[in-house]
Amino acid sequence: MRHNVFITGGTGFMGQRLTAELLRRGHTVRTLVRAGSEKKVPPGAAPMPGNPLDETSYASVVAPADTFVHLIGVTHPNPSKAAQFRAIDGASAKAAIAAAVQAHVEHFIYLSVAQPAPVMRAYIAVRAECEKALRDSGLNATIVRPWYVLGPGRQWPYLLAPIYWILEKIPATREGAQRLGLATIVQMTAALASAVENPARGVRIWGVPEIRKGKDAPFPS
Repeated sequence: MRHNVFITGGTGFMGQRLTAELLRRGHTVRTLVRAGSEKKVPPGAAPMPGNPLDETSYASVVAPADTFVHLIGVTHPNPSKAAQFRAIDGASAKAAIAAAVQAHVEHFIYLSVAQPAPVMRAYIAVRAECEKALRDSGLNATIVRPWYVLGPGRQWPYLLAPIYWILEKIPATREGAQRLGLATIVQMTAALASAVENPARGVRIWGVPEIRKGKDAPFPS
């Protein structure tokens, strides 16, 4: 089944790859962009101007999308960016949820973060608030919770792979190591595309183990 997808954050590290993959699979994609960013949208997708922090600037152009994918977030998050998490990540997600409700979107996909975790508490707190807002909205939703996504310019955590391997073998640390494990950008793109093609009924959560299933792998509902 082909889907009509509206993406916020479609010009970023993950959004450009997901847009290209969805187009390759035959879906229709429209991407919210700020003025001047139109050229960052992959060929074949339609740029839709608007302010991601203000749903009134773009809610009217979400329809006829059946799927809404929200990917906006502060780049390279760290504890010093707590105010930005609330002003950008939190505000944009709540605006996106409001816009999706107004447009009667059938399925909302939200890029969250693995939780609980011993670090990045402010970042996780904002994402948890947005997850609650999504649940309260009544929308069918898939919440995707990666921890660290490996890709171009984001490869240093490969050095931690031996430590993860050991922790996943120990029963006492296995669950935490898997929940806070590493995923590649290829796996993330495949997971998000699979979420589009397998809409949720109610709210479901895909953590790192589900994300790691790999390219074109089937995902449980």
